[in-house]
Amino acid sequence: MTATDLAKNMVQIAAEAADAKGGVDIVALDVSEPLPFTDAFVIITGRNERNVAAIADEIEDKLLEAGHKRLRREGRVDARWVLLDFGDIVAHVFHEQERTYYDLERLWKDCPTIAFTLPEPVELPA
Repeated sequence: MTATDLAKNMVQIAAEAADAKGGVDIVALDVSEPLPFTDAFVIITGRNERNVAAIADEIEDKLLEAGHKRLRREGRVDARWVLLDFGDIVAHVFHEQERTYYDLERLWKDCPTIAFTLPEPVELPA
């Protein structure tokens, strides 16, 4: 089994939203094989608690705007690891220290990645 087209579209929306708020090291994993309850994890790093919260809020807003229902949100108060469960995908927005500590990519290393594209950065004239 592989991630559905719907999940891949949601990954794209989440990745773009995270990038727009300065999220870095964005990775999407197809976890549909080992997990029966979701198709994909999107893992993002924020530079500090404020950035983590802003990234999580933007992902949530963009997925809600696209008509997807949030099932659960955890960790928003501390903003060190915010988990957004949208059923088909789960977004994990980490502070860099928590991302290193929990190392989800290592735990799910056997899962394939899901490709997404991000807009090219706009360079301002000097």
